[in-house]
Amino acid sequence: MNPSIVVFDIGGVLIDWNPAYLYRKLLPDEAAVTAFLAEVCTPAWNEQFDAGRPFAEGVADLCARHPDRAGLIEAYWLRWHEMLGGEIAGTAGLLGRLKAVGVPVHAISNWSAETFPRAREIFPFLDAFDVLVVSGREKLVKPHAPIFERFLERAGVGAKQCLFIDDNAANIAAAAALGFHTEHFRSAEALEARLAALGLLAHAAEVAG
Repeated sequence: MNPSIVVFDIGGVLIDWNPAYLYRKLLPDEAAVTAFLAEVCTPAWNEQFDAGRPFAEGVADLCARHPDRAGLIEAYWLRWHEMLGGEIAGTAGLLGRLKAVGVPVHAISNWSAETFPRAREIFPFLDAFDVLVVSGREKLVKPHAPIFERFLERAGVGAKQCLFIDDNAANIAAAAALGFHTEHFRSAEALEARLAALGLLAHAAEVAG
């Protein structure tokens, strides 16, 4: 059975988010940026905010452990918006086209409940989803099964009805194990081709013709 519903990840699929965009402004070179994000403000530290921990707590704890880096750590919250690189070219357009032809469009995103409203102000297309599951609100994160199950319950759909799109291989594997159709995101062009092949969207060339 082909899917009839599309479920997007957001960061890395629709929005380009990367802490390096901020820290390239604050640190002297790329090696310093890489080291800071690997050793201080790490992906694992960031994930606790996606799981629902308040930034104030996480920042205070890390500053206590790295007092010499306190200003840089505090910037992670105070200048968070500078980590946003903009829309990923073409993907938001596909979201709009799916909506226009009546395909139900949802999202499951690992994102802090505190920063998501700030992203929503910058990217109005984040209001387009029929059901939006944000990890920081639910205190559940991908790739663990409960966040996918929460989405299915809230949307009132079955996994086999859904095409789940994510740039993270672990999240794709988790969704596939639950029965979702999946698309490991690489580019808007490849996604468009997959949507067309599934009959969810006409290819741009067909539309133009």
